[in-house]
Order: sequence, then C-alpha cells, then structure tokens
Amino acid sequence: MKNFYKYFGIVAIMLFSFYYTEKIATIMRQKDPIYESIAIMAEEDIQFENAQIKENTIIPGMNGLKVNIDKSFQKMKSFGAFNKYYLIYDQIVPEISLTNNKDKTIIKGNKKKRSIAIIAEKSGEISQYFQKNNIPLSLLVKKSTIEKETSLEQINNDTKEYDETEKILNSIKKNTHICVLNNYNEQLCKKNNQYLVQPSLELNSYNVAKVNRDLESGSIILLKSNAKLEDVKVLLKTIEYKGWQVKTLSQLIEETNEI
Repeated sequence: MKNFYKYFGIVAIMLFSFYYTEKIATIMRQKDPIYESIAIMAEEDIQFENAQIKENTIIPGMNGLKVNIDKSFQKMKSFGAFNKYYLIYDQIVPEISLTNNKDKTIIKGNKKKRSIAIIAEKSGEISQYFQKNNIPLSLLVKKSTIEKETSLEQINNDTKEYDETEKILNSIKKNTHICVLNNYNEQLCKKNNQYLVQPSLELNSYNVAKVNRDLESGSIILLKSNAKLEDVKVLLKTIEYKGWQVKTLSQLIEETNEI
C-alpha cells in the first residue's frame, strides 16, 4: 500500500509539473508581440452568409472565417514576424447551406466570388481550347466519353449507365457528385444524393450577344453542342473585361470562403 501511495504521489507531482509548465508557456506565448497582434486580428471574425432559398432553388452562401490563433502563431513565429497575410482561418459553415439542402436546385454561384462557371455538353474543339490554355471547364461525360488523363473537371451525364459512370469517376478520383439538369431525371439525382444544378445561361450557335448581355457574376453557362469556338472566345473576353474569373462548376458552388 505504501508503494501505491508513493507511486500515486509521484504521478501527481509529474502531472502538476506538466500543468504548471504548460500554464507558464501559455502565459509567455500570450505576451509575445506576434501573438498579441494575432489576437487583435482574431476579434474581427468574418460572419458566414446563409444560402438563399426561393421555392425549390438555392444560391450558395459563404462560410464565415475565424482566426486560428495558435496555428497562425506557430506559422509566423517560424519566420519571426507578424504578417496578416499569413493568418490561418477556420471555416465556419452557414446555418443554411448547400449540404443540408440537396433537394434544392442551384441556379447560380455566390456573386461575391466574382466568378463564372462554364460547362460543355461534349468534348471537342472547344474543350481542347480550354485545356490548351489552362482555362477551367466542366465537361459533361458518359461512360464511353470519360477522359482519364484530362485536367478538365468531368460531370456524370449518363442516364443510361449512371452507376457504371459513377464507379469509373470514383476510381480516377474525379467525381464531382453534381447533376446538371439538362437531360437528367431529377429523381435519379436526388436518389444518389447529388447536388442539383440548373445552368442560368445557355450558349448556342446564334445567341452569343444575348448571353454576353445577360452575363453576371455567379452565372453558370452551358455550352450547347452547336456552340462555336469564336463565340466562346468572345464570351471569355467579356468575362475578363468584367474582372471575373472562370472556375469549375464545383469550385463556383462550394461555400468555402477564399479570403
């Protein structure tokens, strides 16, 4: 019994010593000028923005941001100076978000991202142009048209061989879990817990002027199979002139805050 109490006493001393050491380290860290600067910045958290729901449609919200003081301190301490551009943030998910409203149809991206997503109905001259020029593009694919080596984003658009197409996209780690409702049975998409997306604009062989006029930040543009490359180039010039970015569909609709 004496040995037990002796052992217990040693453990208690060790635990107290560890706790005391940690407490001192925390106090010293909090007095560090870098830590103090980070703590001041942490008082200005960015609030999340809820997704906008109207009837059966939804527009993505935006995550809030909270400064992770300890991780930011560790990063800045390694090079010995405070720099607000090296702050590390934790993402705060909105109360109303895409993830808990998958039964709603996404009709555009969040305007604050100042971005556009472009979807192509099929591969060909236009998709080759995007790939050659490193421009993000989301390509609708079937089991027979999946491209295993492409840098382009690929979206399952195969209603006849849906499951097989899903398996292949999963195996090459390119599944976006998005349904573009151009020819899909909506119930099939919901059954498979996919994000539902309805393009806000469609570019075909004769309406480039209208698409350019109606274009806005957050637009989701579907390039029909008869769209012309020269019209797509005009569209890209308009997007560049507006100061917007082209992103993949999955990037446009995600609610991650990219501050």
